[in-house]
Amino acid sequence: MYTSIVVGTDGSETAGVAVRHALELAKLGGATLHVVHAYLPVNSLGAALSSIDVDAVAAELADQAASICGAVAAEAAHDGVACEIHAVSDDPSDALVAVAEQVHADLIVVGNRGMTGVKRFVLGSVPNKISHHAPCSVLIVDTRQAE
Repeated sequence: MYTSIVVGTDGSETAGVAVRHALELAKLGGATLHVVHAYLPVNSLGAALSSIDVDAVAAELADQAASICGAVAAEAAHDGVACEIHAVSDDPSDALVAVAEQVHADLIVVGNRGMTGVKRFVLGSVPNKISHHAPCSVLIVDTRQAE
């Protein structure tokens, strides 16, 4: 049914619920799983004002993203699922939609919980944004079991 599945993760327990759903779907259908971890780029102006080493912070964010994706890729390999990782410096919603377009995904899988407070206010609801812009079907997984 699905040949290319994109799943977003921030490495949290709630995102893990969505990842496990995506892994099972990929395993059942022989699909390739595309794991996406998006992180916002370091704001150069804000960093300059606060004396932050922008390059070091950007490298640390990229390393953390690769590590989060790598953990899912290892789990996929253990389950015999083909997997590609995408650590992207962009808004999470935009990154998931862009990767789905690039890989001609049949399905995007995201969790319904995750960000709260100011982070959600600034970034908005990832599932909501994706549902309006996705180039394919979207599965929004109920992640309350992780809470």
